[in-house]
Amino acid sequence: MSADWPDEPSDRLDGRVAIVTGASADGNGLTNGRAAALVLARAGARVVCVGRRREPAERTAELIRGEGGDALAVAADVGDDAACAEVVRTALDAYGRIDLLDNNVGVPHTGDVVASSAEAWADSWRTNVMAIVNLSRHAIPAMVAAGGGAIVNIGSLRALRPRDEAPYATTKGAVISLTRSMAVSHGPDGVRVNCVVVGPVQTDALLGRQMTHEQREQRRAASVLGVEGTSWDTAHAVRYLLSDRARYVTGQALVVDGGVSLTSPKR
Repeated sequence: MSADWPDEPSDRLDGRVAIVTGASADGNGLTNGRAAALVLARAGARVVCVGRRREPAERTAELIRGEGGDALAVAADVGDDAACAEVVRTALDAYGRIDLLDNNVGVPHTGDVVASSAEAWADSWRTNVMAIVNLSRHAIPAMVAAGGGAIVNIGSLRALRPRDEAPYATTKGAVISLTRSMAVSHGPDGVRVNCVVVGPVQTDALLGRQMTHEQREQRRAASVLGVEGTSWDTAHAVRYLLSDRARYVTGQALVVDGGVSLTSPKR
């Protein structure tokens, strides 16, 4: 190969500092946020694990440290702007920089516009949209100061294929638009912003709601690949978009759904 060709970009994240929200689960359970925190740490990132409750977030940090990684836990309600400012201050105090951000929280309020309460709508906007705005507002200046960075906002297939869940589908649709707007605004400063649109992946939270074998089989069969997605599939997409392998990718919504969105619903 010609010596004039550039080196292949790496998907390693050594020396970088990542904030991951929603990075908690009860016990040793698995969620999209915890899986992302573990995958980023395995790629070499130092991870700030953010959760609403300290103990589950600390458990994620313990799992990372148990594998030889570097992590700390922060308890914060990221729907609150002041709490997000404190998360960023904590990360900077501990590591001196912020390079990566995985905005990974969401609340799935259901019901149509008639049945959904004003409280459900307010909570959906606060958690699904403003949490991204709040934390990004405080993290982006630190990224710029460090020479640039990357952000992934976690969306949902419900934004593209909604069911009877207007608050969730609407706010997750807003996440895609917000991602594109952020990419345009902050690209000149060296900050890439993308979205992972998550399809029906299996998490311990879903298993905790006692999904039946038949329900899981229906989800598997809905994939054109004939496989069941998991939180690890989401996490590896996050790693790619945060790494230098995606250096020329910004403002995009990467659908991780096993091809579910390619076919009509099975009745």
